Amino acid sequence: MRSSLGFSLTVLLGLSFVAAADAHRLPADVVIGVDVAALEALEGVTGPSGADEWFMAQRLGAGQTGDLVALAGRARAQAARIGAAGASTFAALPAWQSMGPTNLGGRVTDLVVDPSVANTVYAATASGGVWKSTDSGSTFNYAWDSAITQAVGAIAITSAGVLYAGTGEANPGGGSASFPGTGVYRSTDHGVTWQSIGLTGTNRIGRIVVDPANENRILVAATGNLYVPGGARGLYRTTDGGAAWTQILAGANSTTGASDVALDPADPNRIYVTMWDHQRMPGSRRYGGVGSGLFRSTDGGTSFTRLASTLPASGANVGRMGVAVAKSDANRVYAIAANATGNFLGFWTSTNRGDTWTKITNTTALNSSQSTFGWWFSRIFVDPLAPQHVWVPGVPMLESSNAGGSWTSNSSSFHADQHALAFDPRVANRVFLGNDGGIYRSTANGSLSGSWTKTTRLGNMQFYTVAVSQQDVTRISGGLQDNGSVRSWSAWGSYYGGDGLQNLIDPTNHQKVYACSQNGSCGRSTNGGNSMSSFGSTTSDRRAWLTPVVFDPSNPAVMYYGGNRLNRSTNSAQSWTAISGDLSRGSSGSTSYNTISTIAVAKTSAATIYVGTDDGRVWVTRNTGSTWTEIGTALPQRWVTRLAVDPTDANLVYATLSGYTTGDAAAHVYRTTNGGASWQQISGNLPNAPVNDLVLDPQNRNALYVGTDVGVFTSTDAGATWSAAGTGLPVVSVMDLATAVSGGRTLITAGTYGLGVYRLDVGAPVA
Repeated sequence: MRSSLGFSLTVLLGLSFVAAADAHRLPADVVIGVDVAALEALEGVTGPSGADEWFMAQRLGAGQTGDLVALAGRARAQAARIGAAGASTFAALPAWQSMGPTNLGGRVTDLVVDPSVANTVYAATASGGVWKSTDSGSTFNYAWDSAITQAVGAIAITSAGVLYAGTGEANPGGGSASFPGTGVYRSTDHGVTWQSIGLTGTNRIGRIVVDPANENRILVAATGNLYVPGGARGLYRTTDGGAAWTQILAGANSTTGASDVALDPADPNRIYVTMWDHQRMPGSRRYGGVGSGLFRSTDGGTSFTRLASTLPASGANVGRMGVAVAKSDANRVYAIAANATGNFLGFWTSTNRGDTWTKITNTTALNSSQSTFGWWFSRIFVDPLAPQHVWVPGVPMLESSNAGGSWTSNSSSFHADQHALAFDPRVANRVFLGNDGGIYRSTANGSLSGSWTKTTRLGNMQFYTVAVSQQDVTRISGGLQDNGSVRSWSAWGSYYGGDGLQNLIDPTNHQKVYACSQNGSCGRSTNGGNSMSSFGSTTSDRRAWLTPVVFDPSNPAVMYYGGNRLNRSTNSAQSWTAISGDLSRGSSGSTSYNTISTIAVAKTSAATIYVGTDDGRVWVTRNTGSTWTEIGTALPQRWVTRLAVDPTDANLVYATLSGYTTGDAAAHVYRTTNGGASWQQISGNLPNAPVNDLVLDPQNRNALYVGTDVGVFTSTDAGATWSAAGTGLPVVSVMDLATAVSGGRTLITAGTYGLGVYRLDVGAPVA
């Protein structure tokens, strides 16, 4: 979740995931909201910063008040219709192939171990559905359904192995995507198939608990919509395995939902639930409020009482809380809380089932572990055999063997940002851990001083960008959320840190590679990434989360870097000169917005450069920056996601924009044949979803490919009609496309935000 610069972030978006070897194909959620600039003006904020706002701002339209989930479903349905039409019309469409990586592992939100089948573990992932291991967590395979939203926030299992999954991630995000869901799903065949069993309007689910005494009785902590007040939220109960649901605890107001729930193992009528009052806005967040607190029922949910003692009193400063009950001693209960800004508020224990509470005073490690985003964690796990042996997730995992009297922290045993812990009921001392970097296994009862083994296969990686060598197409690099910039020629290892963003490979020498982390901090290498040196100094007041960097297509030693000014290098990024003034609409107070978002250089005229901005401006210079002309005033004022120039005609330019408004059926793809004097919309029958990239087939200038939030589409008639590009690609957010030619055949490589890298061989040009 974290970035190396310490940003606290959230993303509004949707997507899906698939395992490379699995036959399921997955649709995505595309979620929309309100306009960043409009809300900043209303709220008086200084402006957002980070991946969450970067994702959101691209996808928002002013005054958006529509049904986000319905619009997401509409976009998926449109994509499915286009795909079906393409399949029936073109019998021999090529198939997309997964290129990995699967050896890294992304965010895991919850874990369960199957008590009915040996060595079987299930993982809920933030944007990749449910994954299943049958070899004690060594490797995982996709075990989710293609038609279901891929955001899974919680998972539970019965003694017979019946699975319940709650969709929508309750963690509100931070340097990563936080996606909504469509209710609760059940699998009675160990993850082969899934059925919806209701609560479709809950949006995000934080926890599911199955009553061990009556496994048809299930409790669901519905956290609710992160952005929009109201809707289905609170604590829900079913007594018939999901046929019917009853809300048994509502929030104090329209922004309060349930985030955690625990049952007394000796008396399942005793229920503990944490309520969380919070709301996210594009330019600000409120992660606490009067509705937050810990509640208890002693009558099975007929009535609830807010627990007091030394626990946080009702107030605007109370944020997300977590609760756990010791399985071997029902008198022992634990609670943790963050405040409204995410700072650690306290850790408590009770030895009388919550009647009174003792606040733990030895909290230095806890405070450090929760950092400034306790809302990202707020869970407690208790050893099922030892009531004083507890774990508290945070940036590192914390462990205590004396009920919080003292703490041990893991150092570098595993990836940062912990979320889940599960104990194997069939094998003593075997414990599984899930975090932002995948899944780990301990055979020493979860001891942080013991050894941990990481799974070798879990492929839920989120790519911002992708680059391909023009000399050896097996060499692929890309920027990953929270996992740096990675390269296929070194086992997908990271070669530049932070959140991986812009990646480039010199088309004439693939040993020269370039990588950036957040907000335009970039490095260059002349040995394939084995060693990196920083870019020379650039001149800009503002730099975007994903700062664009491009080559001159005729001379890769000439490069362009876009802050709010365009910078040019003639020596492969060793030094830079600004060749424009501020090309945005001016600062809104944020150092990450009102910047250049895309750059395109004409191959037939190196002096001709097109630039688009995140605040809806498009410019051209025809004299390498001496003068600039604005050419986008006729276009909708949307985030300009990509500009692409025809390699044979400097005046033929394509523009893609991103921005939703209710009832806006345009996917926002435009074309000019006169250098921007006029534009024609060529969105045609594209789904109503943000368009993130556009590339031209290097061997067939009539063939266009666009990457959208619901897959990749192609047109060969200048955008009059579009069809699905190939078969087998999940309906997923494709953030970046790269082209290459190998053996006379055009290859399209897609970097997806949640699926890793896919590739399509579209073949040789038709004579």
